[in-house]
Amino acid sequence: MQSWICCSGTFCTGVVLTIATLVSWSPSTTADPNSAMANAASVNNNNFTISQSRQTSQPRRIEISLSEQRLRAWEGKKLVYSFRISSGKRSTPTPIGSFRIGSKYRTNRMRGRGYDIPNVPYAMYFHRGYAIHGAFWHNRFGTPVSRGCINLPVPQARQLYNWTKMGTLVVVRR
Repeated sequence: MQSWICCSGTFCTGVVLTIATLVSWSPSTTADPNSAMANAASVNNNNFTISQSRQTSQPRRIEISLSEQRLRAWEGKKLVYSFRISSGKRSTPTPIGSFRIGSKYRTNRMRGRGYDIPNVPYAMYFHRGYAIHGAFWHNRFGTPVSRGCINLPVPQARQLYNWTKMGTLVVVRR
């Protein structure tokens, strides 16, 4: 009777690794955007091991103080950036609460009642039509003058844009 599987050392090792990988793999139900998972398999003398190593970074968050007109970017307990901002004026206030960055645009056209600004740089939307972005049309940072967005000088907006990831926590306080 012929065997339907021809088992050489290399072939069997490959099959065992494939099966072990399939059996040990499970999709993550809670994705952590601030960590990366790496799986590695090694073969030595037809023995194999599968190891998992976790590389984590501290969670990033942005805190905005409307009373101070200041944005602070944190990585864990480490202060990474502290910038003066312009938030919404009294008639068009900035929303207060905890949000997450839902979309990012290198440049974006912003339109609303009474304004239409093309090429707004480094826009990071955190709640409905509200964003953190660069403002080239004024230099009144430290004063609430926006229509509810968080305005930054363009070079600082670029730094923050490059530092943030989708899903970064944004906390806005009075």
